[in-house]
Amino acid sequence: MSRARLARLHGIATSYEPAPGRTLHLTDDTVVAVLAALGIDASTPQAVRAALAAHDETAGRALLPPTVTARAGRPPRLPDLPEGTVLSVRTEDGALIGAEVRDGAAHTGTQDPAALAALPLGVHDLRADAPDGRTARAHLVVAPDTVPAPPGRNHGFLVQLYSLLSRHSWGMGDLGDLADLAAWSGRTLGTGFVQLNPLHAAVPGPPTDPSPYRPSSRRFPDPVHLRIEQIPEYAHLTGPDRRRADELAARAGALRDDVLERGGLIDRDAVWALKRQALELLCAVPLGPGRRAAYCDFLAVQGQALDDHATWCALAERHGPDWRAWPAGLRDPRSPETARIRHGLLDRIDFHSRLAWFTDEQLAAAQRAARDAGMAIGLVHDLAVGVHPSGADTWAQQDAFAVGMSIGAPPDAFNSRGQDWGLPPWRPDALAAAGYAPYRALLRGLLRHAGALRIDHVMGLFRLWWVPEGRPPTEGAYVRYDGEAMLSVLALEARRAGAAVIGEDLGTVEPGVREALADRGVLGTSVLWFERDYSTGAAADGDAGADGGDGGDGGDGDAEADGDARAPEGAATEARILAPDEWRTGCLATVTTHDLPPTAARLTGADVALRARLGLLAGPPERERSRAGHELRAWLGALSRHGLLPEGAGDEEAVVKAVHRFLLRTPARMIGVWLPDAVGDRRPQNLPGTWDEYPNWRLPIAGPDGRPHTLEELAASPRLHALMRELALLDR
Repeated sequence: MSRARLARLHGIATSYEPAPGRTLHLTDDTVVAVLAALGIDASTPQAVRAALAAHDETAGRALLPPTVTARAGRPPRLPDLPEGTVLSVRTEDGALIGAEVRDGAAHTGTQDPAALAALPLGVHDLRADAPDGRTARAHLVVAPDTVPAPPGRNHGFLVQLYSLLSRHSWGMGDLGDLADLAAWSGRTLGTGFVQLNPLHAAVPGPPTDPSPYRPSSRRFPDPVHLRIEQIPEYAHLTGPDRRRADELAARAGALRDDVLERGGLIDRDAVWALKRQALELLCAVPLGPGRRAAYCDFLAVQGQALDDHATWCALAERHGPDWRAWPAGLRDPRSPETARIRHGLLDRIDFHSRLAWFTDEQLAAAQRAARDAGMAIGLVHDLAVGVHPSGADTWAQQDAFAVGMSIGAPPDAFNSRGQDWGLPPWRPDALAAAGYAPYRALLRGLLRHAGALRIDHVMGLFRLWWVPEGRPPTEGAYVRYDGEAMLSVLALEARRAGAAVIGEDLGTVEPGVREALADRGVLGTSVLWFERDYSTGAAADGDAGADGGDGGDGGDGDAEADGDARAPEGAATEARILAPDEWRTGCLATVTTHDLPPTAARLTGADVALRARLGLLAGPPERERSRAGHELRAWLGALSRHGLLPEGAGDEEAVVKAVHRFLLRTPARMIGVWLPDAVGDRRPQNLPGTWDEYPNWRLPIAGPDGRPHTLEELAASPRLHALMRELALLDR
């Protein structure tokens, strides 16, 4: 019992429910391992008693927690403080506000007890001085009640940037293509946003993990997305350097043609090998005075974070991409050995810093293009749930991550084995002690050039499933985060950026989380196939359907991390399809996502055929085809009864239009169109549960026949324009 109490004191749940009414308790070994990752020794009864005593002593003397939160216009949430305690707040802009605790409330002179309710938004320094001589300091986060709401009602595209190739691409989609897509779709189609996959920096290869959800760093974008010719220094290349750049561009054109004309896969490593050589040439071009001044400003704004990131990149060139295998002295970013080698690597550090600047400039240009085209939101960036254990972020911020732990999902009705995503979690105690500085800086960087931010597995703001290294996911534990603090920081940074926030809240969501997110204005994610009422056995209008898909509303695992959130057999046959007016208003509504079959694949059975070929079906192919067919018939019936599918119009393209008309009938604030759906692509970008068996994250957008479509062809596609005319009726 004492070990369980120690776990609870540190936010570790000692049991969980894999299914309603079934409770499983953690083993002592799991509790000991998770506590150890938080710096608590619980290996023996004596160690547990000592840890409890130390906690009680610290808690008894502490006046303030490390971080205190407040909502604008309301006093901070303070613990009970001794009468006469003097409080002082040093605001971000240097102002000093004092108060004294009398009758259990903070007073300033003759003002009312809510003396600290008028604090400005920001992260301030709070100090408490008690009459008994105790002193404490805390970070005080004053945040708005809500994140900004998206302006009006908008529709837009969802796209994996690498898959969007134009005739100017170097073998994969880039930021020039993104700006072009935004400018064209905003002006021609009236779209309000473009939602992207994470553009985070990858762990370098070869081979590089193509998944955008296992990055080296979430703090900086990957320069592989650069449009080389749009870097200003490109125009100043002359002589041999110009000829070399032209040669590289020609080789990149061959890569592009291999993908577009010969059915090749997107080869990120080959693209980067060419771009890197071109960037070496560009970084040798002297910067003009104005460009130099802009670069220096960028370095000043990014500060230590960029220096650390660029240093990691430079060291990875010399010692490999896993910092845990580097010479001992270099594993610590603040060691004397690292400081010495930084001086010897200044040229390489400057190179990687320059690449971050180039990428930041092109991201800014893409957002400007979107807004200039009339988009109300513009770019919607994606925040992955975690980072690679050997990457730049874990090297630079080691104190913030739990060593020897990986996040994942517990076993449940959807996956009896649980999931391990191989991504180390943030330590909630370290975040609180730092005033959530790592989290604040991460959000600020992502929101620099965004009209909105999607947060992958948004439930992680409240709790995450920690799996001890070397153990199966079944031997993990839920660890609690301060949801109010995480949401307050999110609201503060989103308000400063003027950006909306979308939470990916698919899967098993603990009670109260969706309500807490909605209270702060965070939109949810609603996917057509999974918007059902699972509390009744009745079917919509007398019809029911089985879920033949690969993901959905019931699986705590994120398919982004190669998990498998397939619905359990028979679940959807007992669930009523929600009518459009039963959907929530506060959501991004879509028909499908990057982890699910494209709509055309569902309608034609191509998704079942693909999973059958790869041995991924839960049962015999005949049964899976029957379930998928039953679900499709249920949806066709529902669409017809709602007057969305003309009688006899059952062809694939007509149904794709009909399901998007269905979304238009919902009250959703944002409606997303999966760009491959607009041209009839039948291949998923990611097939959960596969690794080398399927080319995840390496496919270009293609038509029904699998022939890749360039951006230019997309812009001219009659099928795309016919679909988007349906959404042009959206009242924004």
